[in-house]
Amino acid sequence: MKALLRPAVTLFAILTVLTGVIYPLAVTGIGQLLFAHEANGSLVTVNGKPVGSELIGQPFSTPGHFWSRPSATGPQAYNATASSGSNLGPLNPALTDAVKARIAALRAADPGNDKPVPIDLVTASGSGLDPEISLAAAYYQAARVAKARSLSVDKVQALIAQHAARPWLGIFGEPRVNVLKLNLALDASSTDVNVKQAP
Repeated sequence: MKALLRPAVTLFAILTVLTGVIYPLAVTGIGQLLFAHEANGSLVTVNGKPVGSELIGQPFSTPGHFWSRPSATGPQAYNATASSGSNLGPLNPALTDAVKARIAALRAADPGNDKPVPIDLVTASGSGLDPEISLAAAYYQAARVAKARSLSVDKVQALIAQHAARPWLGIFGEPRVNVLKLNLALDASSTDVNVKQAP
C-alpha cells in the first residue's frame, strides 16, 4: 500500500507546487514586467488618482459629456461583477420600448438634431460594459456637447478624431472612440468651469 501511496502523494505535492505556486507567480511576474498597465486593469488616472478603466464603460448623462453605450447589467449599469446583456430578442416588446425611450432621451437632449440615431447609442452590448462607441455615435453627439460647453463643433469633432482608435492592421475591428478618455479630454480642454466635472 505504501508503495502505491508514496508516488501518488509525491506527484500530488510536486504538481501542487508547480501549478499552484510557481506557475501563477511566473505568469503574474511576466504580466507585471511586460504588460503592467494591462495586468493592473488598464486604469485611467487623473492627477494620479484612478477614475476608471479603459475596458469598462461608465454612465454619462450631462449634455456636456458624450454618452456611453447603454448597459444591461444589474443591479446597476456598468456593473463589472455582473457582465451580461439584456438577452431580449428583436421582437420582444421590452426591447422595443427601451430603444424608443433611449431615442426619446437623445432627441430631448438635442432637439435640433434630426440625424438618424446610431444603433450603438440605443442598444446594449453583449457584455453590458462596452467602454467605446462608434465614430458615428460620437459625431452624432458632437453638436450637443459643443453647445453645452460653448465650444465650436469643429473643435469637438477634432477631439473625436484625435482620440479615435482605428482598426488593428487596418482591417480588424471598427473605428471607435473610448468614451471615458474622450470626456476627460473634453474636461481638460473646456474653458467653461460650469460644465467641467469629473466623470
